[in-house]
Amino acid sequence: MLIQMRTITVKTGFSGEVVEKFNRPGGPMSEIPGFIDKTVMLKKSRSRSEETEVVVVFIRWESEEAWKTWEKSPAHIAGHRNSHNQEKPDYLLSTEVTMYEVQ
Repeated sequence: MLIQMRTITVKTGFSGEVVEKFNRPGGPMSEIPGFIDKTVMLKKSRSRSEETEVVVVFIRWESEEAWKTWEKSPAHIAGHRNSHNQEKPDYLLSTEVTMYEVQ
């Protein structure tokens, strides 16, 4: 099993946009053989004065090959092609993508 973890840091007050984007039901990713599931989490804040919010998305795949099928799919490529033509939202501070192989 392969898990892709996306850690997305945004300005406080904007985590809802990110959660909504990644929490949409269905979609082309779910149609890829080997896709297991996706979990969207919002880091709990210890204080109300924090300037950032963190959204973590876990995407589980049966195998690395299944994930590669998604990466090469027309839907995935088109999504990235469309986003390259748009400016990054100013509330989006950073995104880190990490891959884990379940042992």
